[in-house]
Amino acid sequence: MEDFRVWNLDYFPENILIDILSYLGVRELVRAGRVCERWKRLVKDQRLWRLVDLTAWKGVLELRGCELPPSFFNLTPGSESPGHGGAPSNVGAQQPEPSTAGKRTGSSSGVGIERLVLNNVPSFTDQHLQSLTSWDRLSRLELRDTFRVTANGLRSCAAKHSGSGLEGLSKLKFLEIGITGRQGYQLQMASLGLGSGWLGLEELSLGGKEVGPGLLCASRLKDLHSLCLWACTLSEMQVLRSCRMIRQLRKLEFLEVFFQPKQAPPRVDGEGSDPEEEERDSGEAAGANEEEDGRKRPDGNDPIPRLQRSLAALLPHCTLVFTNCSVQINSD
Repeated sequence: MEDFRVWNLDYFPENILIDILSYLGVRELVRAGRVCERWKRLVKDQRLWRLVDLTAWKGVLELRGCELPPSFFNLTPGSESPGHGGAPSNVGAQQPEPSTAGKRTGSSSGVGIERLVLNNVPSFTDQHLQSLTSWDRLSRLELRDTFRVTANGLRSCAAKHSGSGLEGLSKLKFLEIGITGRQGYQLQMASLGLGSGWLGLEELSLGGKEVGPGLLCASRLKDLHSLCLWACTLSEMQVLRSCRMIRQLRKLEFLEVFFQPKQAPPRVDGEGSDPEEEERDSGEAAGANEEEDGRKRPDGNDPIPRLQRSLAALLPHCTLVFTNCSVQINSD
């Protein structure tokens, strides 16, 4: 008995541990993968993900730091009961009422998940994204550090009209795309897949390396009312030129954004100047006189107050929110 008491799970062979782990749900498996290197390797074993039943759950599915098999989101439940034979089904969401479980009227896939959050899931690909188009209740999709989603993959999932009605992510109202970590991964610039063809998308959140390309395409989102930019570096001119094209905005939020100070490049009189472009960039946003007054004020070198005044004039019906923003100081 004394010898038995000092034993722990490390003494079990991997096939036994995988069978034990198969009784856990998705959220518990992700947590178990953080225990140690051996458990992390076991959790990545594809035998744990042979069967995933998402149809019996609704609400929120959140995955962090895990590996997904290619067909994770389009696997259908089989006759095998969840928790046996490597079939985790608990996805960390709200469990449906017994009377409605498995009875998804009006939903082709039967998946009742309304919000999907993927944070640091590098194995999430265009194939996974395409599988989500059958989720008729998905209204919020958050993709952070999903490095294998491409612009073409996002464009192919756009909600658009077809001969049989709406297709793609037709119920999606909120989309977040952000790349902030994992240096060395090839940047796909998935947000370039946004644009004309996306219908019904009302809220967009862009972070890190996806902010630049996303701003280029946000002007084509005709239903967009809310835009959040986070964890990035922006210039005043970049913001003003983009917002000039999306005047339907009702909320514009900057979260942990570094603003570059305005710099006037040296220029020879009569060479390289365009009066009409200068009028659009400065006069239309806040008025030439107001810009001049801003330079004379104590905050004239601070782009945040100046940008607030310019955006208030450009988007008079839009609520502006600045949270933990600062000015980038150049050494020169």
